[in-house]
Amino acid sequence: MSRAYDDASPYHAGERTVQQRSGVRERAEQLGRKLFRDFMPDQHRELFEELPWLLIGGLDDAAQPWASVLVGEPGFVRTPDPFTLDVRAHLPPGDPLSNALTPPHAIGLLGIQPETRRRNRMNGRVVAASADGLRVHVDQSFGNCPKYITRRLPIFLPERVPGTAAAESSVLSQRALLCIEAADTCFVASASSGADADFDTREGVDVSHRGGPPSFVRIERTADHTTLYMPDYPGNNAFNTLGNLARYPRAGLLFPSFETGDVLSLTCDTEILWDPAVIARFAGAQRVVRFAVRSGHYFPGRLPFHWQSAEST
Repeated sequence: MSRAYDDASPYHAGERTVQQRSGVRERAEQLGRKLFRDFMPDQHRELFEELPWLLIGGLDDAAQPWASVLVGEPGFVRTPDPFTLDVRAHLPPGDPLSNALTPPHAIGLLGIQPETRRRNRMNGRVVAASADGLRVHVDQSFGNCPKYITRRLPIFLPERVPGTAAAESSVLSQRALLCIEAADTCFVASASSGADADFDTREGVDVSHRGGPPSFVRIERTADHTTLYMPDYPGNNAFNTLGNLARYPRAGLLFPSFETGDVLSLTCDTEILWDPAVIARFAGAQRVVRFAVRSGHYFPGRLPFHWQSAEST
């Protein structure tokens, strides 16, 4: 089990490096002392227990990050106490994180409710796994603002049957490209290293939300690889994701289709781009992250609900 860190900062070295380069180091330090907790506040616990889905980030057996999603009727996530989260669900066959949901692996969890634009993150350790699901101990719990979340209301489709997962290579298929081009939402899994750290609650795995207008993630294709470019818009200046990428430049991406329920999951090599000429191509961006696709999986009909636009509410 991890223990609290000894030095004064709530951030690991990668986060501090990105904060310094972005000119927000002092401001971020003040924020971090209020933002991070080693327990879930009641409002976070209530949100997790209302959700029909739970985003998850982890490392596969080759230390490659992936983002994935667990689904169930609201109530499939429970928080018996502020330090523990129970999930009664499993990943489907072929999901690269299947082996990561066992003790003592580090995982990142994101609870996001598009209809209310609420989102909370919880990073921790798997402490138990069974035929029913898994139990996670809290290392770090914190909330995020509602920026860049499109309002949507989930409508369950119990008749939807997931299709067979298909492998994706570094050269993405046409349906994978169409999924990315249509996306206004993406989830990014990252890690502070390729090994499970057992000494510092700032270390581990994280999964975060990214959003923007459709096609905010741009695609560059060649004969032998696919590269994605994602703008990094202004946020809370903590740089949890970019701080991880600065130390361990690999990431998992998950693109959900809110129309079809399909899910595209990719694992990539990454680079944070600071070149003003590159950044200028993305309106409102402060940095750009380049994702060189290694491989992936396309899961048809993975999400058992349709998302109805709720922007007018």
